[in-house]
Amino acid sequence: MTPGARTQAAIELLDAVIDAARGGGAAADTLIARYFATRRYAGSKDRRAVRDLVYAAIRRAGEVPASGRAAMLPVAAEDAAVAATFDGSTHAPAPIAAGEDAATGGIMPAWLAEALAASGIDADAQAALIDRAPLDIRVNRLRNDPAALAARLGGTPIVGLPDALRLPTGTNLDALDGEAEVQDAGSQIVSLAVQAVPGQRIVDLCAGGGGKTLALAAAMRNDGQILATDVDRGRLSRLMPRAERAGVGIVATRLLDPRRELEALADWQGQADAVLIDAPCSGTGTWRRNPEARWRLTPARLAAFTAQQRHVLDVGAALVRPGGGLVYVTCSLLDVEGADQVAAFLAAHPDWRAEPLDLPAGSPRGQGVRLDPARDATDGFFVARLIRPC
Repeated sequence: MTPGARTQAAIELLDAVIDAARGGGAAADTLIARYFATRRYAGSKDRRAVRDLVYAAIRRAGEVPASGRAAMLPVAAEDAAVAATFDGSTHAPAPIAAGEDAATGGIMPAWLAEALAASGIDADAQAALIDRAPLDIRVNRLRNDPAALAARLGGTPIVGLPDALRLPTGTNLDALDGEAEVQDAGSQIVSLAVQAVPGQRIVDLCAGGGGKTLALAAAMRNDGQILATDVDRGRLSRLMPRAERAGVGIVATRLLDPRRELEALADWQGQADAVLIDAPCSGTGTWRRNPEARWRLTPARLAAFTAQQRHVLDVGAALVRPGGGLVYVTCSLLDVEGADQVAAFLAAHPDWRAEPLDLPAGSPRGQGVRLDPARDATDGFFVARLIRPC
């Protein structure tokens, strides 16, 4: 691909990303993969260059741009090499016209900036939310030793996480085959709040593809029982193949019907030593990896997330045995999804209590702990551990 063709491809992809953001379609990384799946002529350097252009444009636009071209113009304004590709040649974008409308710069929509500021995330911390994320992995001790894998891949250990490595960007992970899982350090840290040990019975209530499920299984040394559940069949279906590659044999999955979860979990009610709720949320803490997600969020969607969170907290609470723990996690920095949710739960369940957490990173927030990219160099999370009375 010529430089101009790369820029035009980025513009076409940005149009698709913008349409998806407005209509609830696929994420940017999925759209990029689909785009190149039908364009075999594009080599690895072409794909990487186009991807970099797409994400550079997404990070520069706080509000949803009018078009992919409008999103790319601020990139061209800052990079003469990109501007030069707007020459109208074959497969290249048309020349830039004087006064042509460009996307508005910024970090995020104004209403979100106000909501984060009200949650104690100042302007500097907000800017860090759209930085590029590092490449972190969790070494699977069931299959390999962290020191050995660090020597092989050139990774740097992460303080407080003996199984974690931070790798150089672009490290090829194709050959790991269960030896490690890509998992942000923050995700690994909040998993520690479960305090999983061998022999326990644990429910991962919103397991998704199973990243935290596998972390719990490793902490349990493959001894005990984990029930991983979700209402999303597609995401849950990816868990067991991952578990098999990781050498994990203590996990079972169960697909749930929304709003009828407890019917399918009658055999687990009051039985779990711990329940992990990695609740559906706005994802404000993961914008470094999915920066277009800030274009998707609206006040109405946020209200829907908070309603889901209240519901799954009630479901999870019913599964915890007396004296057991309910660990509530969101990858959000908004108090309405974190500290406020826990406060409301404790007000409605005055016999429960929040247990203080001693984690290798994070700062107290309400009855839990919050991690944010600016302070902790991780994705953003809120986590609290709630104890059911005996």
